[in-house]
Amino acid sequence: MGITDNPDEDVKTSGWRGSRELWLRAAKRAFLDTGLDAVKIQPLASSLNISRTSFYWFFKDRNALLDALLEEWEAKNTGAFIDACNAYAETPAEAVLNLIGVFLDETVFEPRLDFAVRGWAHQSAPVMARVNAADERRLAAIRAMFDRFGYPADEADTRARTVYLTQIGYISMQVRESLPTRMARIPRYVEIFSGHAPLPGELARFHARHGYSPRESGADLPAGKA
Repeated sequence: MGITDNPDEDVKTSGWRGSRELWLRAAKRAFLDTGLDAVKIQPLASSLNISRTSFYWFFKDRNALLDALLEEWEAKNTGAFIDACNAYAETPAEAVLNLIGVFLDETVFEPRLDFAVRGWAHQSAPVMARVNAADERRLAAIRAMFDRFGYPADEADTRARTVYLTQIGYISMQVRESLPTRMARIPRYVEIFSGHAPLPGELARFHARHGYSPRESGADLPAGKA
């Protein structure tokens, strides 16, 4: 989600004060592009071409704005995990594909936002507490996903941690892979995470959901195992 290139357009439609969403989008853009110190009322007002006093129609103070940023991160990124883990799947491999798919769609899960919030947490004990709580919620959702398929509790926990820590490692290390490279690795990731290789039909549906064609990319479609 990015702020409009023409702030005046939003101002005209929302009134001269702008809107809560407009201020929040501007704060998020500043946070992601420059860092936490950039999320200040006057610079945001200037970037939006809106009076500084307009801010106070929507937020009590800067802390309220920062709290709103955290709430959006929790609702969007942690919510994406929970939705993916609860999504319908016929096999454990398909369930893991549903979860991996979260990281391929930045409209669902924003890796830059996760990275930025984790950096923020190193400067703030309350933010670190919220990050830790979010991590626990995500891990609990992945454990519950494995539980549904009858994995023993200790195995479900270990597999959940393997999935989650691998994916968070991608974010923390800011790994950059081409889509064909990532897609080529996913079948093996699924097999390691779940103990089951994805079936050809499961991979085909996964590729279709993410607009990927192995043949067009020059990659071979992994055969999978029954």
